[in-house]
Amino acid sequence: MTHKERFFATINHEVVDRPASWLGLPVPAALPGLFKYFNVSTIEELKLKIDDDIFPVIVPYNNPPYNDIGCALNFRKDGDGGSQDERTLTAPGFFENITDVSRIEDFKWPDPHAHIDVEESLRRAKAISPEYVRMGIMWSAHFQDACAAFGMENALITMMAYPEMFQAVVDRIVDFYLKTNEVFYEATKGYLDAVLIGNDFGSQLSLMVSPDDLRQFIFPGTKKLVDQAKSYGLKVVHHSCGSIFPVIGDLFDLGVDVIHPIQALATDMNPEKLKETFPDKGAFFGGVDAQQLLVNGTPEQVKEAVHHLKSIFPTGLILSPSHEAVLPDIKPENLEAIFLANKE
Repeated sequence: MTHKERFFATINHEVVDRPASWLGLPVPAALPGLFKYFNVSTIEELKLKIDDDIFPVIVPYNNPPYNDIGCALNFRKDGDGGSQDERTLTAPGFFENITDVSRIEDFKWPDPHAHIDVEESLRRAKAISPEYVRMGIMWSAHFQDACAAFGMENALITMMAYPEMFQAVVDRIVDFYLKTNEVFYEATKGYLDAVLIGNDFGSQLSLMVSPDDLRQFIFPGTKKLVDQAKSYGLKVVHHSCGSIFPVIGDLFDLGVDVIHPIQALATDMNPEKLKETFPDKGAFFGGVDAQQLLVNGTPEQVKEAVHHLKSIFPTGLILSPSHEAVLPDIKPENLEAIFLANKE
């Protein structure tokens, strides 16, 4: 099977030669160690060496210092907050203590047409061989951004005490991402296969807010983002870290094709339960624990975990670390073991 055929067969629960797999997104600090171990000089060479199936297409969002679509909306009151390392949900947000819906436009909302390089978008997508899955990394994290817009604690208070204000900010954020994604989708039309969107709804033990709150305030926006991607013929991968079992069915009902990730150690996210509960409703990403196993385990233990996952999900699960960000504390030999075991 080609890499693309394997991906589509996996998410469609069809017979595969082996499940599709994805390295994830190594953070810059992890790259030197990975390059040294695998004897490569670029992430593309690394992915080819491990025989990865999925290549990310990063949106070229240029609005210094916010050159990351995941940080496109900087609501911080105290400091630039222009990088992922600086972004925090605990800082005071622009809309802190604001309850007047008419003030939504007081924030300087970026114009995506002014900051997305259309030609570079197409170049990045076309640079990936059509043999591989080309997945746009969109994020479009309207729940997380809404929390940052007020500051996390203030956001949750506003959600309960002033729901119209909270909803207005959420809707405005969704509108920004719909416009942003349209620019990118139009630029790359015919050269993308899937997109990754998402919000972190879960902690290690449970959802951050109730399922009903997500259904009321957040999922209508998710539906718009999913429908937009589907209108371009794209498969939709929805990311959320943590324990999100109570709303997985909701996400599949919204049209999401793949849930990312199975965070192996989070409550109710064990693969046996997910397979039993959602046998054919949708597919999953992840499952290989990045909190303990890939950090402290041995390649033999990683291989054992991969074989166990394959016994539960001979198809329907894209094997990947249980977090998209490959951090420097993950052992390169353990990452290698995922791909070796998948071929065994």
